[in-house]
Amino acid sequence: MKLLYITPFIAALTLLILSGGCNNPAPVDTSLPRSTPEAEGVSSEELLTFLDSAATGIHEFHSIMILRHGKVIAEGWWNPYGPELRHTLYSVSKSFTSTAVGFAVTEKLLSTDDRVVSFFPDQLPDTVSPFLADMTVRDLLTMTAGQNPDPSNEITSSGSNWIPAFLSLPVVDDPGSRFLYNSMATFMLSAIVQKVTGEKVADYLQPRLFGPLGIKGIDWESSPEGINAGGWGLRVKTEDMAKFGLLYLQKGMWNGKQIIPAAWVEEATSFKIDQAPDATPEIRAGNDWVQGYCYQFWRSRNNSYRADGAFGQYIMVIPEKDAVIAITSESPDMQDVMNMVWNHILPAMKEETLPDNQSAAEKLKTTLASLALPVPAKTEDSPLAETIRNKRFLLEENNLKLKYLTLDFAGDSCSLSLGNGETVRTIPFGRGEWITSMTEMAGPGILRRPGASSSNLVAGACTWEDDSTLVLILRYIESPHHLKITCTFEGDTARVRIRQSTPPGYDLPVLNGVMVR
Repeated sequence: MKLLYITPFIAALTLLILSGGCNNPAPVDTSLPRSTPEAEGVSSEELLTFLDSAATGIHEFHSIMILRHGKVIAEGWWNPYGPELRHTLYSVSKSFTSTAVGFAVTEKLLSTDDRVVSFFPDQLPDTVSPFLADMTVRDLLTMTAGQNPDPSNEITSSGSNWIPAFLSLPVVDDPGSRFLYNSMATFMLSAIVQKVTGEKVADYLQPRLFGPLGIKGIDWESSPEGINAGGWGLRVKTEDMAKFGLLYLQKGMWNGKQIIPAAWVEEATSFKIDQAPDATPEIRAGNDWVQGYCYQFWRSRNNSYRADGAFGQYIMVIPEKDAVIAITSESPDMQDVMNMVWNHILPAMKEETLPDNQSAAEKLKTTLASLALPVPAKTEDSPLAETIRNKRFLLEENNLKLKYLTLDFAGDSCSLSLGNGETVRTIPFGRGEWITSMTEMAGPGILRRPGASSSNLVAGACTWEDDSTLVLILRYIESPHHLKITCTFEGDTARVRIRQSTPPGYDLPVLNGVMVR
């Protein structure tokens, strides 16, 4: 993976670090301990079956980290994803917000029995219905707020203040009686924590969770009013996800210190409500979505629980195996990813230490180190390349508000520039390899609202599909998603199709352009 950029900030930071020399204390290693699979009772051969399945399946895996007995025994990233990158967690964020509530309860700043309306007396609707008056913190935690449908998209796209918008919606069911997934309910938990602590959830968690676990550089989207989204928008590294799962597996204990009370961990991860009371035993036997919901955690099969997020982000905690599995991916079938864990990784975990299996262990290590997503094939430039090089194509009016594009070709790279009349965004693409850069061009995603980072780390690669068609793949490598940009040229015209990986196969409007000679 080639890096073609360095910012003045990074350069200055590098100079500062180097100038400090040996006067600065050595950094503390906060990484998790490593071990080998067999030493922790895990079969390398059986873990390889999981990777074989991943290589041939329908899912696009980005990372995996497997912990047994508190140690990392297998870890891998599919290039251009890497261990140093944060990853958009989507609803895994909810479990972190739940943890913030747990700290606030422990510090007696609130109770799960507190009424939601009591925190926002100046933001209530003119008429407070009995159901709204009865809604508690616990109802938010268990996704039983009583609203129907989930108002998240409606509220976040309305431009309204999210708190009064939530409180003004009808509460149609008695709170606590019926499960309905509601990301805005988690936002309200974030708002309540901020109300009672005077800090954003991210800041409140810093000395209590992130600091003790050595989790650095987190990023969390916020509402227009400056409240962390709570139900989505957190970005951390894969190892940070594993640390969080391990903290819960250890019932709140970290390096000999009780970070969060064991009683809260038990309360937060135990069955609270049945999502599908009418599900048959046959359905329950094969479905991890109907095992019960907790406090922003899901119960799972095999007496386990998990944090999970859209498109395949997981922190799976398996107490009976003393194991944690963190996965990031872009998946069209999240249940099938869990099936793969249950079918291949769970059976690999034995009760006792296993004899060394050097050949399988080495093969596993090599396979994990060489994981990679397909790179567009390296091709020679089309004869058209010189004709269209640095020529501006004026685009028809479009809802992306793009007015023109240009392409440049040099050596083993190609640059795409997109302009809207005020700003030009230029992104490099490699030939047969990924080129990493930063862009402010927004990528695909759901519930990506104000407070999201304006700069996105991307990896680009391109290929000539034929003499008239250039295909560019742009991966937003701190998210699960990517764009496929197909440019077809004929004479002085260009036809540009942009396909988002999410929603699956979604095409943006075709952009038609005419070359300016």
